[in-house]
Amino acid sequence: MNWIGWALLSAVFAAATALLAKVGVKHVDSNLATAIRTSVVVVFAWGIAIATGKHSGLRHIDARTLLFLALSGLATGLSWLCYFRALQLGPASRVAPLDKLSVPLVMLFAWLLLGEKLTVPALFGGLLITAGAVIIAWA
Repeated sequence: MNWIGWALLSAVFAAATALLAKVGVKHVDSNLATAIRTSVVVVFAWGIAIATGKHSGLRHIDARTLLFLALSGLATGLSWLCYFRALQLGPASRVAPLDKLSVPLVMLFAWLLLGEKLTVPALFGGLLITAGAVIIAWA
């Protein structure tokens, strides 16, 4: 399967995450809910890495790579904490679109920080995503 298939599967699982999390945070503190979810993710991810034999590559990771993966993990944790709190306070159908503002933000930051190409169609698409998220969230 190519990257498009994996990205579409990611979207399906992200949608399931929002719906399941909305139900899950109903009667529990959002930070505790995030901790439980994260624990499941940790066990699942290490299980996959061990089952596929990829865990042995851990000793070959250089310090810079480890630093950026750790920072990514911190950003993920902060994102999840904020997302779960937002789900606890608001409707999933309005929280999720605002969360997807990460798409145009990634496009902008990838252009600014990574030197990725930002074409006119991509810019237009990013603006449509932004407009759609805002319209849905405040509808």
